[in-house]
Amino acid sequence: MRAGASAPAALQSALRSAPLGAMMPSATLPAAALLGATLLAGCGFHLEGRTPLPRPLSMTYVETQDPQTDFVQDLRKALIIAGAQVTDESARATAIIHVLQDSVTPRVLAVSPANLPREYEITYTVRFSVTAGGKDLLPPQEISLSRDYSFDEHVLLAKDNEEAILRGALARDLVGVVMRRLGNL
Repeated sequence: MRAGASAPAALQSALRSAPLGAMMPSATLPAAALLGATLLAGCGFHLEGRTPLPRPLSMTYVETQDPQTDFVQDLRKALIIAGAQVTDESARATAIIHVLQDSVTPRVLAVSPANLPREYEITYTVRFSVTAGGKDLLPPQEISLSRDYSFDEHVLLAKDNEEAILRGALARDLVGVVMRRLGNL
């Protein structure tokens, strides 16, 4: 220590010039990482898309009128990612997700002076319930999401593609909401 330098100033100078590993012993670093992970798990933190599902949903059947919709396809993928087995036979299932409504509704929001549509709103609505062992785990619930987009008849092909992209994005968002509700059962 220099003559005339105070002890706290010398300590601050040493800390600024020391590498990070020198300040924290090597045994302390894994313990700190373990403590941080424990705190995150304790507060309910989960990586996105990795919502753990309750045991009754381990073997799930998705009952729907149209298995090819964006929502149903994305729901099946999300269930598999979350660790559930999705079966094609309701008799083998421990839980059944009933998709009661799965619809996309376009609506004109604005028109041009020539009475041509200029802006649309697309609404994706899903109504579903969940049963397991003959008991209602989740009563019928309805979820709707909407997005609007502009329309130009001169770029018709691009606007049709934009609507399909929005429809897919809305379906993924709805699946996220449904999966969070399933994870909270």
